[in-house]
Amino acid sequence: MSKFFSKGNARTLAAKKNVAGSFLVKVFSMAISFIIVPLTINYINPTQYGIWLTLTSMVGWVSLFDVGLTQGLRNKFAEAKAKHDVNLARIFVSTTYFYISILFVIVWAILVVVNSFVDWSSIINVPIVMDSEIRMLTSIIITYFCLQFIFQVVKTILIADQKPAVASLIDVIGQFTSLVIIWLLTLFTEGSLILLGLGIGVLPVVVLIIANVYLFSTSYKNVAPSIKLVHKEYRNQLMGLGLKFFVLQLAAMIQYSSSLFIIARYFTPDDVTAYNIAFKYFLMLQGIYMILLSPLWSSSTDAYFSGDYDWIIRAVKKYLLILVPFVLLGLLMLLFSNQFYDLWLGKGVVEIDFRISLLCFVFFVLGMFASIFVNVINGIGALRVQFYVSVVTSVGFIALSLVFILVFDWGVWSIILASIISNVYGYLFAPIQLYKILVVRKTDSIWFK
Repeated sequence: MSKFFSKGNARTLAAKKNVAGSFLVKVFSMAISFIIVPLTINYINPTQYGIWLTLTSMVGWVSLFDVGLTQGLRNKFAEAKAKHDVNLARIFVSTTYFYISILFVIVWAILVVVNSFVDWSSIINVPIVMDSEIRMLTSIIITYFCLQFIFQVVKTILIADQKPAVASLIDVIGQFTSLVIIWLLTLFTEGSLILLGLGIGVLPVVVLIIANVYLFSTSYKNVAPSIKLVHKEYRNQLMGLGLKFFVLQLAAMIQYSSSLFIIARYFTPDDVTAYNIAFKYFLMLQGIYMILLSPLWSSSTDAYFSGDYDWIIRAVKKYLLILVPFVLLGLLMLLFSNQFYDLWLGKGVVEIDFRISLLCFVFFVLGMFASIFVNVINGIGALRVQFYVSVVTSVGFIALSLVFILVFDWGVWSIILASIISNVYGYLFAPIQLYKILVVRKTDSIWFK
């Protein structure tokens, strides 16, 4: 075991250690998720849980207002570290914090005001008597989402510095505090969406604030944000790359958040719950795989700008081999999915169509395959092809979903089918693009831009 963690170059050793650390953290994270879902459903009920999921997914759109700044920071910070330019890294950190804070304070103020005029009962298909409760819950969710996006910049720095395990640990601590709060709510209160929102939202934000104070006082003191190091020209550098990530992030948000909204609009909140349970079940498979993949983005940035293309090619081949047992495990999960749902949630608590499980399996297997190539391309920063394809497919996803539902009268499962079709860049175009970049190396082609 000690030989495994001491063999290889510095980049490979860092990746191995972070994979091991991330795996341990992910085990705890998955255990918490297993407990928190049935605990939450039992605290409220499947219908209210569907409402909760729909609102959090819709409010999650506020993440788009960072206009790609954090993703731009991820690449720029890694580039600066690769060049051993600590002052430049600190400038990027300071500039990101400053503009992210301004953006989300403004967004929070606007959304809280707009929320007071929204007719939520008609938008998400719930009884009108719940309108005031949902409006208050939405204000709570908006507040803690905006605070999270300001303070989670520190996690981007950790990931860019090839320490995703530490970033994941911060998330798990936040998850655990939420679990404790929900457990206490089940003991001492009646089911309440408002108390649920406060319980899930407040302490994870506190954990993030503590992480910021601790890390910038210790190991990251040399890149701690300073108002004196905020530079507008560096903001433009972050956003130049970040705006492309913004569009890619928008495309991903459209698929997940719109999926829950479309289900709530054309089906019922109970269907939102069923869809989300199956989604989370197979997401565990991808979650474990993404632990192994987590160092690849920043490591690819370092390798590419160091001219070590062979390292990237070897890494891609290894990840493709690692994918095979995950596909086999996914097949077993699919075969026993109904039994697992009953064991997890209680027999008959939530009814899930097998077609939803089948298509979730296909969706995540293709997603894991695609993520190998997309992570490398994102690390390199060659985003133009992905940018153009994502613009088309994000619109295509909504169009396909509505056609499947309104024209063909298909069920909830058709939304997952639309997602699979719309993710064509990852499993078709991205492998071609990476081959062109690393093997053909014709730098004047669109694949490099």
